[in-house]
Amino acid sequence: MMESTPVWMWVIGFLAVLGPLVTLHELGHYLVGRWFGVHALAFSVGFGKELAGWTDRRGTRWKLSALPLGGYVQFKGDMNPASVPDPSARAEPGAFQGAALWQRALIVFAGPLMNIIITLAIFASFNMAFGKVEANTQIGGFAEQSVARDAGLEIGDRIVAIDGSATDSFDEVASRVLMYPGRDVTLTVERDGRSFAVPLRIAEVVESDRFGNESRIGRIGVAAGQPTIVPVGPGEAVSLAGEQTVALVRMMATGIAQIVTGERSVQELGGPIKIAKFSGEQLSLGWLAFASFAALISINLAFINLLPIPGLDGGHLAFYAAEAVRRKPVGPRGTELAYRGGIALVLLLMVFVTVNDVASLVVFG
Repeated sequence: MMESTPVWMWVIGFLAVLGPLVTLHELGHYLVGRWFGVHALAFSVGFGKELAGWTDRRGTRWKLSALPLGGYVQFKGDMNPASVPDPSARAEPGAFQGAALWQRALIVFAGPLMNIIITLAIFASFNMAFGKVEANTQIGGFAEQSVARDAGLEIGDRIVAIDGSATDSFDEVASRVLMYPGRDVTLTVERDGRSFAVPLRIAEVVESDRFGNESRIGRIGVAAGQPTIVPVGPGEAVSLAGEQTVALVRMMATGIAQIVTGERSVQELGGPIKIAKFSGEQLSLGWLAFASFAALISINLAFINLLPIPGLDGGHLAFYAAEAVRRKPVGPRGTELAYRGGIALVLLLMVFVTVNDVASLVVFG
């Protein structure tokens, strides 16, 4: 039976996941900026009208704003909260423009870096608490419907490569299959000391969770043989968290590329309403599920912010890279046009994913 969560839990979950993640993201910018002597005029959680706030002894206005869809730090020399540089601002002490190029780059990168650290910390904590699952690539069983079994594979076979790329663990096999439904691949299989190639097409499966959320994924219908859980120490927990984070980023990049090329529907894109819905659902499952979801959203924030779109952190870094190559800043006219175009693109994307979210709600079919 499909479960549903009340809308009030969506709101609580949304604020509980996005509020801290955005605040810590902006805190990364603020702390590194303060470290380099750059003065922050305002630190806001949310956009729009100020609901509450105070001014500290350094002259920074800390505020909670009405629209809880992000936040910002406005440094001295910024023209607006989007951190568009003011062409008329002087490179004086305390101004963002007065900082060295490498310092400005670090200030900008500190926000996404904070989100990456949060994801690593959550995953490392889970690894320390629960250990890691070790499973080799030997087949221990088949699903009821299995394209691997239909292609001639047997229990005890070992999948050593997919399309010529070696697979050392069952997790690697899963990651090479999950994001590629309907794709033709060639498995290299070992059986009784000999290896041979098995071509097959990854099955396209639409799976639903307990809340009715559907996911289009790839399956070949095999199960690992004799997986074991192994305790890990702090160093290995962090190293494993790094591998898990990199795997998530690869999946996100693959998903976006597939949407661009038409392999996946744009309806799979989600915005604030879907984040709120999923937040409430994961919160209803308990704090472990909610923490896992927070890690996923945190690395998504880092990934999106590092895209080279003017107005996002990645756009700023792209301008600094151009400045490093040219040995002078991009001209004010070019900067203004790029930032206007970038911010317009971000706003259009926000409108699109929000409409997409609304259309996907059950009440709209």
